[in-house]
Amino acid sequence: MLYGKEHVDKYRATDGKEGHDWNGTTVLLLTTTGRKSGEERTSPLIYQKHGDEYVIVASKGGAPQSPDWYHNLDTNPEVEVQVMGDKFRARARTASPEEKPEVWRLMAATWPQYDEYQTKTDREIPVVILSRLDG
Repeated sequence: MLYGKEHVDKYRATDGKEGHDWNGTTVLLLTTTGRKSGEERTSPLIYQKHGDEYVIVASKGGAPQSPDWYHNLDTNPEVEVQVMGDKFRARARTASPEEKPEVWRLMAATWPQYDEYQTKTDREIPVVILSRLDG
């Protein structure tokens, strides 16, 4: 099973032919800029399309803290996304309280473990919406 750096490398090398379809769901690559290091970091993340936008979840398996990639968005919400062979810039934002129930249901239907992860932590797991930037 692909995971971590190996997953990213295979995904990039094959334009997602290996790594996009994963454990019965779909994965994109999210590249953020490290808030401390300034270095680019890429994470393979489960996603779903919602209209023209892409939705991902900052679950970290229900850990007490959000994943590093989510914290990086505070400093620089402009990210790079790869879905299969499509690479584009996007702006990331946390779903508003009004939006979250709908997009959470979408993501939990895709990966039911998200509901379990939420029960493991006191933090409210954020849902992130990625909006493609023109140009």
